Amino acid sequence: MKDKLLDASQQWDLLDEHGHVPAEPSYAELLQHAADAEDLSRDVLRLAADFARSPYSTNRAGSAVLAHLATAATLSSHAAPHFTETAETALSLSRPCGPTDRTYPENRMVIDHATARAYLRRTSESLRDAAKELTAHLDFHRFFPSPSRQQSPAPAPTRPSARHR
Repeated sequence: MKDKLLDASQQWDLLDEHGHVPAEPSYAELLQHAADAEDLSRDVLRLAADFARSPYSTNRAGSAVLAHLATAATLSSHAAPHFTETAETALSLSRPCGPTDRTYPENRMVIDHATARAYLRRTSESLRDAAKELTAHLDFHRFFPSPSRQQSPAPAPTRPSARHR
């Protein structure tokens, strides 16, 4: 999931190959960015909720993982509204206006789109940190395995009863 978020943050472009806002930005494409970001956010939120319900979230390492997942859920929820704002502004650009009247909305679009992509990138980083935390915890347990039934210490010898003394 972290790779999906990172790919989205890198591939969902607004600017053309020259670094300019296209003359007619695609409202449908920008709205699709918002819909896809909403889907990703829902997936991150489900992951966080599922982990929170698991018994693993109650120990120290699980709490750290949960904190990263909570951050990821929060960050991802902010991306879709910024993509939606970008799409809304693109739609307003389709109305006739002068070149100077277009500068402010174009700049706002660039900022909103870049902000949304940054939220996706930071979400990916939080998921990466959660995975690192979980991997470190699991590696620690592999290093110090808990005794299994076969490895458990022998039971303590029984004491002689008071009748045999």
